[in-house]
Amino acid sequence: MADELTPETPDETEEPIKQRKNSLYPGVSDELAENMKSGWADTELHDLKPVAQASETAARRAALSARFPGERLVIPSGNLKTRSNDTDYPFRASVEYAYLTGNQTEDGVLVLEPTADGHEATIYLLPRSNRENGEFWLSGQGELWVGRRHSLAEAEQLYGIPASDVRELPTRLKEATGPVRVVRGYDAGIEAALHDKVTAERDDELRVFLSEMRLVKDAFEIGELQKAVDSTVRGFEDVVKVLDKAEATSERYIEGTFFLRARVEGNDVGYGSICAAGPHACTLHWVRNDGPVRSGDLLLLDAGVETHTYYTADVTRTLPINGTYSEIQKKVYDAVYEAQEAGIAAVKPGAKHRDFHDAAQRVLAEKLVEWDLVEGPVERVLELGLQRRWTLHGTGHMLGMDVHDCAAARTETYVDGTLQPGMVLTVEPGLYFQADDLTVPEEYRGIGVRIEDDILVTEDGNRNLSAGLPRRSDEVEAWMASLKG
Repeated sequence: MADELTPETPDETEEPIKQRKNSLYPGVSDELAENMKSGWADTELHDLKPVAQASETAARRAALSARFPGERLVIPSGNLKTRSNDTDYPFRASVEYAYLTGNQTEDGVLVLEPTADGHEATIYLLPRSNRENGEFWLSGQGELWVGRRHSLAEAEQLYGIPASDVRELPTRLKEATGPVRVVRGYDAGIEAALHDKVTAERDDELRVFLSEMRLVKDAFEIGELQKAVDSTVRGFEDVVKVLDKAEATSERYIEGTFFLRARVEGNDVGYGSICAAGPHACTLHWVRNDGPVRSGDLLLLDAGVETHTYYTADVTRTLPINGTYSEIQKKVYDAVYEAQEAGIAAVKPGAKHRDFHDAAQRVLAEKLVEWDLVEGPVERVLELGLQRRWTLHGTGHMLGMDVHDCAAARTETYVDGTLQPGMVLTVEPGLYFQADDLTVPEEYRGIGVRIEDDILVTEDGNRNLSAGLPRRSDEVEAWMASLKG
């Protein structure tokens, strides 16, 4: 990785070249500074097409405007975060900002200024790097170092929003009057400029509304989620094809294989891939992915591709590493499959959000009683939550630009709410028998099974977006055999 520009040291065997020191940048000669100002082609782009979701983002801004008339609304994208020393984490814009603009660049801010008949939106961005003052080649975030960014005029074409220089925004916000709300947690500089104008309670109302806006997906979002799922299906196929190589290395081979598909076809993985072999499958968020992959064990693979527009899949399959479930593995797997079938059947418009969880939990409780792992009757088990020792987690969540989407929504509109057409959620029951659980027979210990699919609520029921991946145990075995053959 190249270091940032530092003055060159003259060869000591030659007579040093005299340089006139540049007053702005010590170590840079006036001659070099002057040379770097000119000789560059005009690369301005014209007639750019708007981003694919431009009409949707405009409608979302209109809905936001209607909810908060007469108030200035400030939604930042966020800033770069240091990974170590002088390297940064890959940037991902805040969901609220990307949802309303389609833009994904750091330091951006969307501002909705109140007007007599609504709001006027402006997107504040960094303009092209300045060639006159040398910023483009002397700053670590200049375009020579990190790549070309769009001009403000180009941004206006792409996003359909008037664009201004974000460096002027803090002063404008400090001078602004009237009620203001800001989405907190992404840009400390913007928050500092507004610190005496906003309150946490009012800002929370803005974040909650933006979260609840995403509960029902529009057609563009559903299409993006299907793209994410389709790529994820191919990523799972990739993994099955290299299980022999994973056995020779570790779970990291599985993680890397799926990541390649995510980067080739999308933006990234939507969350840390869970590549849990053997007893690691009993750890719900096993993302270390550094354990062995052994024939005869199960692989719980929970992974999702994120599209270039930030929509992510979230799919889980529990696969026999050697291609065939053992008797006890199949027994547990088939129970989870039956629970998932019951959960998916409960996903329909008008149903309570909790219904699919309750349906899946009932099946699992029935199985645990049937296997004499917990004392019945089933109603007692469910009333006391005794099945949770082995089921552990909720049966699903909303899905979208966040893997756990709409997390700031109110309980009454989400967890205690009613399903509507256009909602997309996961259905993911599981059974997990920890390796050190002495309350179950030894044959169960170390077995963890989860099956997860992404379900769209439709007008007349639901559609499984991830139906391209087999779920039934015999179909999984046949699918794996066909890929390995």
